[in-house]
Amino acid sequence: MTLKQLHYAVTVAETGSFTEAAKRLYIAQPSLTAAIRELEKEYQIALFNRSKKGVQLTPEGNEFLGYARQLLDQAALMEARYTGMTEGKLRFHISSQHYSFVVEAFVELLKKYGSGKYEFHMRETQTYEIISDVAHLRSEIGILYLNKFNETVIRKALRDNQLSFTPLFRAHPHVFISIHSPLAHKDVLTLEDLRPYPRLSYEQGSHNSFYYSEEILSTVECDKELVVCDRATLFNLLIGMNGYTICSGIINDELNGPNIIAKPLDVDDYMEIGYVLPQAMRPSQITADYIEILKAVI
Repeated sequence: MTLKQLHYAVTVAETGSFTEAAKRLYIAQPSLTAAIRELEKEYQIALFNRSKKGVQLTPEGNEFLGYARQLLDQAALMEARYTGMTEGKLRFHISSQHYSFVVEAFVELLKKYGSGKYEFHMRETQTYEIISDVAHLRSEIGILYLNKFNETVIRKALRDNQLSFTPLFRAHPHVFISIHSPLAHKDVLTLEDLRPYPRLSYEQGSHNSFYYSEEILSTVECDKELVVCDRATLFNLLIGMNGYTICSGIINDELNGPNIIAKPLDVDDYMEIGYVLPQAMRPSQITADYIEILKAVI
């Protein structure tokens, strides 16, 4: 195995075509095909399914390419550290529930690493997808929460996917509302206070189980439900509809503006927010740096 072979395999996966990959790599297609076949022979796996429609990663190939990308990223970091030069882009992927402090730490990481070429992915996504992304190495790290309601189910999903969960902090439930909400004058809110207003939550796709909900107390009856896919829409509806969402209470005014405020919720519950990593792999340097930045931001 060579780094060049890994780069070839990643390029084929990105383009979905040996022909296009060869053009991008400025090599002859037979040479590219031979390099991939040597790699497959060495590890006794098939990386791609080949058809007239192009090439697609096999399940084994998907896993292999996750490791390959990490090795290439590490090589780029070493190149930059010891020679001051790097040929390829520095890559980093994170999957998270919708937390502004995660984005804030992501911005700080970009400031640290953003002087050269890079391709960073910030995926605010569904809870099940976070677990899947880290398990299949599409993301180096995932951010989600546990509490007494969902912990058994989420921890089983993490064990089944050979993932670890490390707590960052425990938050008391808060409510995000508009600064102009009729509830904005209250110091502490109750579930009864919230009853007349629309509850906003994030779509969880085909795994729309209460246990995978991003919001705690999702089983509490509510007459008005608004389900969204992104944070901007949620915040717009909080303001426009006097809605609310139950959350950790941590918000960044610079990133999210001054029109959303957090109020403590009078309930006996908690959110233990932490990060998810593959058990069998040591975090890359950039992942370790992100974790330290995340702790500082929190």
